[in-house]
Amino acid sequence: QIQGVPFGNCLLISDGPINNSTGIPFFYVTSKDNTVTDLMKNSVASLTLPEAEGDFCRKNIIDPEDPRCARLTLTGQMVMVPPEEMEFAKQAMFSRHPVMRKWPRNYEWFFMKMNIEHIWLQSWYGGVSTIAVEEYFKAVPSK
Repeated sequence: QIQGVPFGNCLLISDGPINNSTGIPFFYVTSKDNTVTDLMKNSVASLTLPEAEGDFCRKNIIDPEDPRCARLTLTGQMVMVPPEEMEFAKQAMFSRHPVMRKWPRNYEWFFMKMNIEHIWLQSWYGGVSTIAVEEYFKAVPSK
């Protein structure tokens, strides 16, 4: 870890239980992870999601990281999930990633979520479009 430089990571994510997507990214994390340690000092984060399940990439058998597949980048503040949202966060994470229930308890896991502030959509080899947060939350998830 380099002082003043954020530590990137791949984390399991969920935006709600299956058939109840909210668009809000939830995470199950431990403060023993350098990424989480960084977030405790500076809660600003970005999250990039590839269009792995989109029609174009799936039909043409294209790698999700290929520039022709769209990518959505969310930025915002990472915060601890408040008590009134804890049950929803548990259902969101454990319904999509059941193995998490068996992770070692001594790591002191807890739930975080991203309060989204900015959204960008990049498709093909260039050009980034800004999406209003209000529009993002109006979108209906595909089944």
